[in-house]
Amino acid sequence: MATINRAWQRMLSGRRLDLLDPTPVDIEIEDIAHGLAFVARWNGQTRGDYAYSVAEHSLLTETIFGRIAPRAPPRWRLAALLHDAPEYVIGDMISPVKAAVGPGYGALDDRLMAAIYIRFGLPGTLPVSVKKQIKRADKISAWMEATQIAGFSEAEATKFFGKHDTALMSGLQIVLRPPVEVRAEFTARHHALLEQIT
Repeated sequence: MATINRAWQRMLSGRRLDLLDPTPVDIEIEDIAHGLAFVARWNGQTRGDYAYSVAEHSLLTETIFGRIAPRAPPRWRLAALLHDAPEYVIGDMISPVKAAVGPGYGALDDRLMAAIYIRFGLPGTLPVSVKKQIKRADKISAWMEATQIAGFSEAEATKFFGKHDTALMSGLQIVLRPPVEVRAEFTARHHALLEQIT
């Protein structure tokens, strides 16, 4: 008997998301928030009693994006919050693993990202300038995480994630919290941004 390969994931909302051909109608923010709150950044290799989740990272990245682009409309802040949303189903692969997997991972991530953005009223492909600002915020977040909880020296973090304006990090501290708290904050922030857009 032939083996049937399954390319979909059943979500807690009851949705069935096809990973190879994702559609916006099968995406719910509660599924994203829940998944991201339980996906550990840095493969869980961080200090503390809780894993540092992708949801926590996304909240930090959106905050930093707001400092980089203080006049950005709420829709681009929402894009920043959702920048790693595909990881709610495909997990957070560290860069060396992504490189080993090859271009297939990037194509999968791009399809999921487009469906997620469209689901929440954003363009499937962001303007290049916005994407660059989000990437900059993402790298600053990674630098902070590396030095505060992942055991990197500042020199080593700067080698991998670049040198950054310390003013953009002023007053920000990595906080490790239970997934249920992070999930609630991520969901609330998403709803607040959507309300500002509509």
